[in-house]
Amino acid sequence: MADQSRLSVYLVALGAFALGMASYVTAGLIPLIGDAFSVSAATAAQLVTAFTLAYGLGSPVVVALLPGHHQRVGLLLALAVFIVANIASALATSFISLAIWRAVAGVGAGVYLAMGIAASAAITPEVNRGKAIAIIMGGMASGTVLGVPFSLLLAERFGWASAMWLISVLGIIAYAGLHAKLPALPSMPSLPLARKLAILKAPHAMAILAVSLLGAVASLGMYTFIAPFMAATESGAVQSITGYLWVWGIGGVVGSFLIGPLVDRFIGPVITLAIMLLLSLALIALPVTASVHPLLTLLPIALWGAVGWALQVPQNNELIRTRQPHGDGNLAVALNESALYLGSAIGAASGGIILALQLPVSTLAIGAGVVAAVGAATQLIIVMRTKR
Repeated sequence: MADQSRLSVYLVALGAFALGMASYVTAGLIPLIGDAFSVSAATAAQLVTAFTLAYGLGSPVVVALLPGHHQRVGLLLALAVFIVANIASALATSFISLAIWRAVAGVGAGVYLAMGIAASAAITPEVNRGKAIAIIMGGMASGTVLGVPFSLLLAERFGWASAMWLISVLGIIAYAGLHAKLPALPSMPSLPLARKLAILKAPHAMAILAVSLLGAVASLGMYTFIAPFMAATESGAVQSITGYLWVWGIGGVVGSFLIGPLVDRFIGPVITLAIMLLLSLALIALPVTASVHPLLTLLPIALWGAVGWALQVPQNNELIRTRQPHGDGNLAVALNESALYLGSAIGAASGGIILALQLPVSTLAIGAGVVAAVGAATQLIIVMRTKR
């Protein structure tokens, strides 16, 4: 990558780091926000819902409506909206206004990530495109693994709003850098909305999105229940899962960064197939290793984190490769991000049903592994069709 393009990719990744913090920090702030606004924990938790629903459902709509010849402006505008929404969140004087601004932040975040990935792909030579996307996804993973704990420590000392201020400052730095250094982006054809929505009838694109959805159901869905899984007697009755969460997160950061060069060297759909197979293996191995000793689960947890986060690099790269010529590459990436949030919600709901039925907690991991295996089977079909 040329120096200016490389710098731009890292600046997009810095914005993704702030996005990763914003996506996950609110869950940790629930007790502090509940006390500040005198609302219950259940009510405060709806801030997470507001952000994720707006991110997953609102951002594809906005991306679809953005004109193709204003990609650079759209990227900067989305980041500006994200920054303003986080500043407004920090200054919110009522819970309702805070919820509204978290939803606005969710839309800005989703649009920014989709357009940031597409922009980085556009200014990067195709031989390095996978690496560029990996840097951005690695930035988001790092924001979740490293940024969230730091911002929570900050919030405990200076109040919940300090976490929002930190996210805003990082966003401002990324905005200033991108405004100064991001080169002009190639103009995309101005397509009517109906033409853009034709992607929903494209079998290859929908198959890719289906694999992303299944991967999220398995990986993010199981992540929701890692605490009750490890706390169960059959898993060793672990009292603190902090170390296990760190291993999952660090595995995710490592996987996100390392997958890039592989995507640039090998066929993307084949890499996705390998990832889905490894994800299935890691999830099914959880109850097996836990039955021997809880510490042994650190191995499949690290693998699970690595491949779970790495999955979106070849997926986004393949979507851009196949849909950019049709003028809807940005929308394809936005839909892929929506698939992740929808899959996470489906996985969480399914796991809740399993627990409500009082089935063994091993059912959570095995069920997630089976879903990943279905995703691998779907991906195998994609690979076979690609080779024809």
